[in-house]
Amino acid sequence: MASPRRIDVVLDSVKRLLRIGATANLLNLLQKQHPADLAQVLGSLNDGERQAVFAVLIERNPRLAMETVSEMGPEPGAQLLTNRSAEEISKLLQEIPSDDAVALVDYLPEELSREVLELMRRRESGQVETLLEYGEQTAGRIMNPRVFALGEDLTVGEAITALQGARDVEMVFYLYVGDDRRHLVGVTSLRRLLLVAPETPLKRIMTPDVISVRVDTDQEEVARLVASYNLLAVPVVDEENKLVGVITVDDVIDVIKDEATEDLLRLAGVSGDERVATPPFEALRKRLPWLGVNLVTAFLAASVVALFEGTISQVTALAVFMPIVAGMGGNAATQTLTVVVRGIALGELSWANSRKALWKESVIGLGNGVILGIVAAVIAWTTRGDPMIGLLLGMAMVCNMFVAATAGTLVPLGLKALV
Repeated sequence: MASPRRIDVVLDSVKRLLRIGATANLLNLLQKQHPADLAQVLGSLNDGERQAVFAVLIERNPRLAMETVSEMGPEPGAQLLTNRSAEEISKLLQEIPSDDAVALVDYLPEELSREVLELMRRRESGQVETLLEYGEQTAGRIMNPRVFALGEDLTVGEAITALQGARDVEMVFYLYVGDDRRHLVGVTSLRRLLLVAPETPLKRIMTPDVISVRVDTDQEEVARLVASYNLLAVPVVDEENKLVGVITVDDVIDVIKDEATEDLLRLAGVSGDERVATPPFEALRKRLPWLGVNLVTAFLAASVVALFEGTISQVTALAVFMPIVAGMGGNAATQTLTVVVRGIALGELSWANSRKALWKESVIGLGNGVILGIVAAVIAWTTRGDPMIGLLLGMAMVCNMFVAATAGTLVPLGLKALV
């Protein structure tokens, strides 16, 4: 991947060539870039410039254009395609793997998406439509159905010949072995294939215990499996254990990135599918419910404070220090929530070990409360000259930090149990 400085130089050059209308020079510059770098460049342009650059690429190098769109991500990529005809989009989608095409089709307007799928069904085997039949965020939806498999009765020499004649193979580091009915029965590596005699049967060198996932496995579970076993790819099987596709590590990285983004946004009360380019009114509609809930809880907190209105009116110093206690409680809860939500997302935290996590966070909350409570009490006593105010502030800090840590652990675990 190019350095940020190089990307900036390319970006400035693209803008300058667009301004002067030097299309040939612009195309020459674009074709020297990696799709991932081009995706960064396009993402930094305004809408008009982005469409102009994309139009140049589509006309002269559609494969590079679509590879760049795939690197941009499904939502911004689909926005670049939306103003084109279904006929043109269906042709362009054939330039990229089926799993990437599915992601783009998902984000096209409903009517346009339907037309594109109909055209693709007439032209090819309907792999894109087949993938769309699987549930969202499942292994079936993100797999590539073009998987290279070998028959279990082949010899190593025959397997190498078959591999040499294969085209557009997604992953050759792992070679999957199947029986006559395409049941997955084993796996071997390319390295092992090259180190044994050509007449050796595949049955003798394959590993029969294959780590695989079902088409309905959640994509987060797939990502955890790949990370746990350090895999470069994982085969996907149907309910009959027939090999139907493969998920490679690049797809898993995208899943991890998307899931981490979704968890981070939800932690802040933002919809998991909101992006910088999301239209304002749509973002408003998605954010408003959470803010409404926060408004209700804020009024509940205010009603509790109102119960002590008489006391506060007599000791006005309490009103001065109340925001400090509330603010520190919120900060402590955010710290706990971040750790707990990350633990849940990575599969490190469940109800089985939740008691240990709750004990740990409660101890931390109590410890923070005692230390910060003493500091706050000393400051309040010094500034107000009243030890009772310092004592009250210190006790309030201890209680609030303890409750914040406890709630920050139990609330996400409870919500996880309800999902």
